[in-house]
Amino acid sequence: MDVHLVVAPVFATNCTVVVQDGDCVVVDAGAGVAATVERLVREHGWTVRAVLATHGHVDHTWDAAALCDAFGVPLRIHEADTYRLADPFGTLGLTGPGVSGALVQALTAQGLHADDYRAPSAVVPFGAEADDDGTLVAGAVRLRVLPAPGHTEGATLYVAGDVVLAGDVLFAGGVGRTDLPGGDPAAMRATLRDVVGRLDPGLRVVPGHGPTTTVAHELATNPYLGG
Repeated sequence: MDVHLVVAPVFATNCTVVVQDGDCVVVDAGAGVAATVERLVREHGWTVRAVLATHGHVDHTWDAAALCDAFGVPLRIHEADTYRLADPFGTLGLTGPGVSGALVQALTAQGLHADDYRAPSAVVPFGAEADDDGTLVAGAVRLRVLPAPGHTEGATLYVAGDVVLAGDVLFAGGVGRTDLPGGDPAAMRATLRDVVGRLDPGLRVVPGHGPTTTVAHELATNPYLGG
């Protein structure tokens, strides 16, 4: 299983294309990645089976509709975060300065505007057990799905071979914030202890933003994991 990284120009969201036997899924279609992802897919002749999101924040779903339309596939997202798709800015709970203000500025710098956002027309939510005993199946691609609430209610880790796509749960040297609507510090502590803390140390980590790392390195050094 191969994982290809495309960094979005807005908030440097890490979008990944996970490929297995010519099939692929696109995870976290941040703002400004659609054209690059389409070109990458078509150059290699891959078949896109789904677009996935680690959680429902708009910096991880902005280009989901464009890619779902381009390839005729649905967005897969944990059912607890589907409500965010219809009102991406409102569900951030902030206006003016802060996260929403910074996001609007970052979008504007790329020639995008809040009114440009479209929710995907086809959304197929999954629950705690995904499709088959904790596995999400999309063509030849099989991902282990680990619910990881705390940053949002439906935050999810996807394990693809020797890589974990961590979204905004785990970063190199840090963890996701819990002070936005739907964030829960107690749930995050449980996720870090019971989900992240039990990951295979040999896994590479692609976080939602920033440099890649490894589970072993974070368990040893990340102050939020008791390193």
